[in-house]
Amino acid sequence: MRRAAGAALAGLCCIALAGCGYTSESSLDARYQTIHVSPIYDSSAQYGLQAPLTNAITRKFMHDGRLQIAARDQADLLMEGVITDYRLKGVTTDARDSVTQFLLVVTAGVRVTDQQSGEVLWEEELMAGETTYYTLAAGQSSDRLRGNAEVFLPTVTSFASEEENRAASEALEQLASDIFYRTIEPW
Repeated sequence: MRRAAGAALAGLCCIALAGCGYTSESSLDARYQTIHVSPIYDSSAQYGLQAPLTNAITRKFMHDGRLQIAARDQADLLMEGVITDYRLKGVTTDARDSVTQFLLVVTAGVRVTDQQSGEVLWEEELMAGETTYYTLAAGQSSDRLRGNAEVFLPTVTSFASEEENRAASEALEQLASDIFYRTIEPW
């Protein structure tokens, strides 16, 4: 009985270890070694979003290292994109019906193409980065740990308030992360 229990335990351990499925390797085809991130075009009504988004995407590839950044004519993959919308939506209001908290959403369309074959590896017409922030009228702080947006992204400075500037930076960082992961892990 002890021998059977020991064998069953050993079998379960093997199954658990084999079934984990975690890997640090990319599921992206190994033939792709380089990528060119074209400057993101901005068709939204806002100014100054394209450079921070392009820089954030490029930085993510540089820090990760699975795809090297290359000149357009030397890259295996070409990434192109367009910021399609910048939207604010009031989430909460005060007693005077003034908005005290906003939801900020930046949407974009992105395409990644194999430059040798011309095949589009993936294309999304609607990707979004979003965050919320409080206005000064709320009497609450929007300061919180904002991850990489606080460390890496320069604040977008085309907005009237510092709160909206910081929120735009955070939304762009989130959007850049989604684009990066969609490229590296195309499943």
